Amino acid sequence: MLQQPVSPEPGRDGDPRQAEEDWLLWCESVENQRDPDEEEPDDAAPWDADLDAIIAECREITAEEAALAARAVRRGLPGGTPVADDRRGPGQPGSAQRRPGEFRSRAAGFAAGMLLDTMPGCGALAGFAAEAAGDDDRYEGACDDEVAGAIAAWDRVEAYVAARKLAAMAEFIRRRPRPGSPLEGPARMPESWDESISAEVAGVLAESRPAADAMLGLAYDLEVKLPGTKAACRDGTLRQSKAAIIARATSVLDPAEARAAEQLVLGRAGRLTPGALRAAIARAVMEVAPRKAKRRREAAAKDARVERWAEDSGNAALAGHELPPDEVLAADQRITAWARELKKSGLEGDMDVLRARAFLDLLLGKDSRARQDGAGPTGGPAAGAAPGGFAGRVTLTVPLANVTRLADRPGEISGIGPVDPWLAQDLANAAAANPKTTWCITVTDEQGHAVGHGCARPEPKSHRKRAGPAPPGGARDGPGFSFTAIGEPGPPGGYGAWRLRIPGGGPDLLVTLDPIATQECDHRFQAKGHDPGVKLRHLTGIRHTTCTGPGCRRPAAQCDFDHNTPYEAGGRTCLCNGGPKCRRDHRLKQDPRWTVDQLPDGTFRWTTPTGRQYTTEPTRYPV
Repeated sequence: MLQQPVSPEPGRDGDPRQAEEDWLLWCESVENQRDPDEEEPDDAAPWDADLDAIIAECREITAEEAALAARAVRRGLPGGTPVADDRRGPGQPGSAQRRPGEFRSRAAGFAAGMLLDTMPGCGALAGFAAEAAGDDDRYEGACDDEVAGAIAAWDRVEAYVAARKLAAMAEFIRRRPRPGSPLEGPARMPESWDESISAEVAGVLAESRPAADAMLGLAYDLEVKLPGTKAACRDGTLRQSKAAIIARATSVLDPAEARAAEQLVLGRAGRLTPGALRAAIARAVMEVAPRKAKRRREAAAKDARVERWAEDSGNAALAGHELPPDEVLAADQRITAWARELKKSGLEGDMDVLRARAFLDLLLGKDSRARQDGAGPTGGPAAGAAPGGFAGRVTLTVPLANVTRLADRPGEISGIGPVDPWLAQDLANAAAANPKTTWCITVTDEQGHAVGHGCARPEPKSHRKRAGPAPPGGARDGPGFSFTAIGEPGPPGGYGAWRLRIPGGGPDLLVTLDPIATQECDHRFQAKGHDPGVKLRHLTGIRHTTCTGPGCRRPAAQCDFDHNTPYEAGGRTCLCNGGPKCRRDHRLKQDPRWTVDQLPDGTFRWTTPTGRQYTTEPTRYPV
């Protein structure tokens, strides 16, 4: 599907009201433009009658639309002020395209860019949405875009209603403080409350006592610690489940720290999936109070356990919780390795099925390959233990403002998420124990986006004797790590050449830091053919560590390299025209009803068949 590049700065859309007036003036002027000598068919209706009917219909439609908009402003928005923040639902920016003169249904106010599509969640919005739905919830006369807008509106209403319910619970807490717990702070909330409240809330909602406790805790946090999250819920940007994610992550913080952490994510929290939000707020907590995050992890490790339960299907499940991340990574790689052996032997099933079988083989000391031919092959799952630590590609991130600083920041593990600085160091040490581990350095800007990258390579033997100890001034990232400039010129436009020393006494590694374009691409990494090759594929996975589809979290290593403009249509195999897409989003992008634009900074803008737009920004690393 050929997709033309778009301007990174699209112009403003026209005023729909002015467009409607222009349309009516055009209709009224048609009569004056008609050729007086032109003959009309004998069976034609009188032109004046048709024109009058058209004008009357247009005026009726625009008057209806204006009345609906006026009601929305009057009843739904504080002070009668329209909203112009491009809200489209749970914080998702949508298409700003307006379609004046196409108001054909009661749901037209929910079309992209129209007033009800940007109106905050409130009772009035629920009324408008119910009116648009009709008694049968069939949205008679509405187009797909209008129904999509109604879905987003109901989501905002749901968030608004949940926020009001939690506010009522907070008031319940104020009225039932525990003796000796006075009302304090701007929110006038007690530090603790009467335990009978849980029983009453559980009874009112027909909920379990633990669920009632969780809701009361969330209500308290929104009042005392998370005012920004509370406001986002009330206007419909964040639904209750996402507010709960933020509250859980900030539970170890005091109110000032919690407010600082929420401010790091609120600008994009609404458009993040739950998994992405969980990672973003965890990273924010580690940036605001890394030692508290460390203490929480260490305390939770004391609750390590293995649980089993019955699945709804009748099968069973087995899982470990609060386990050491380095051992989990090593065990996960061991399971995958044995699953591949089972696949080679001809055992049926995809990798998920085979990994499940490998998991049980390793736990029970079995060898499922024996089922294939009745023989018991040698070298079962317990044989050939892996070398120490886990093998992987370790990416250390450094901020552009201080390229030598490698310590005191959270890290990130693919498939696990953000980790605190101390765990990041421990994991790096564990990875260093495995000779198959490879090392990379990523330079980030102030937003955490990758602007430079280099892959480490062993220092040539001829250099090692005269290299000596690492020069002074190098940054330390835990015992045995150093990162120092070596004085050699790096790639043009890059960030120099460096020596990376890792624990274990192995040879030093050399790193040259190439730039990653965030504006105009110089095509330095362009491949000649369709195949991107190892380096270009790796760099696209550094800029986007997950699929570039909206809301998709599949790791880039498990995705296709997709040419945004197809190679067959003249698209480059280059960083400016490629990115990771999972197979599902790759197919979706090839649907002619969808459009995907890749902007110079690496952002992908997806336009759906309804005309709504969603963006995927490059990965944000710890800064």
